[in-house]
Amino acid sequence: MSADVEIPLVVTVADDPSETRWFASVAEAATARGLRLLIPQNPNTEELERTVAELQPDWLFSFYYRSLLGQGLLRAARRGALNMHGSLLPKFRGRAPVNWAILRGETETGATLHYMVERADAGDIVDQLAVPILRDDDARQVLGKVTVAAETILARSLPALLAGTAPRRPQPVEPGEYFGRRRPEDGRIDWSRPAQEIHNLVRAVAPPFPGAFTTANGDRWWIHATRMELPRGEPAQTRRLLGENGRCYVSCHDGVRLRLLAAATAAGPLDMAAVARAAQTSLITLE
Repeated sequence: MSADVEIPLVVTVADDPSETRWFASVAEAATARGLRLLIPQNPNTEELERTVAELQPDWLFSFYYRSLLGQGLLRAARRGALNMHGSLLPKFRGRAPVNWAILRGETETGATLHYMVERADAGDIVDQLAVPILRDDDARQVLGKVTVAAETILARSLPALLAGTAPRRPQPVEPGEYFGRRRPEDGRIDWSRPAQEIHNLVRAVAPPFPGAFTTANGDRWWIHATRMELPRGEPAQTRRLLGENGRCYVSCHDGVRLRLLAAATAAGPLDMAAVARAAQTSLITLE
């Protein structure tokens, strides 16, 4: 039981030991609470559909499940199947909504509880709550805010759902708002882009995500944190690392200086003060 609601079944994906897991295990949480647990390789099978249908659930909830659920599962919920999505729908439908919001320079995002239909993230909206994205927030920090928003939405919407009084607001399907999965190779920094775009990329894929990366004198560097700093200077013709007072800077294509706050190589974290000293006496080019 949770909030006087019976949870007859929890379905999740298998924990991957090779994955950098920075979140709690759903399987472990369900087991600790004595809940029935299933971990199917594929949720859209007749076997799982039959299992869920036999339970005759009023509701089916999806929280960041990694596969789209087929109509067989959605129809099994007598009163509705709902999903919690990490954006203010209809913006940023699809994969990695928080990462994409930061990458696109948004100043807010949020969580949305909506009914599931065959098309991803397109069903009627029950409730949503916005959270701010500050200038230097990275994806993990924003995800923390979105998680709180999601918890708030669920707590305040559940009574109305049970009572049959929860709102249902149709959402428009707007062009250009579906986003795909991001891959590690998408983190390569293009130093010809404006400083703001580079800063957004670094924030969007900072650890625990794969990270933004560049090549420095032939070695791969992962850039984990940056900061845009004034004064604005002249646009740089070559991309080199500048060392000043123990700090590392790059003068970007638009003349804005970007300070590199944290970086690492395959060998581990870099001492940025030592790198700054080295840059004062040796040329370190970035590609």
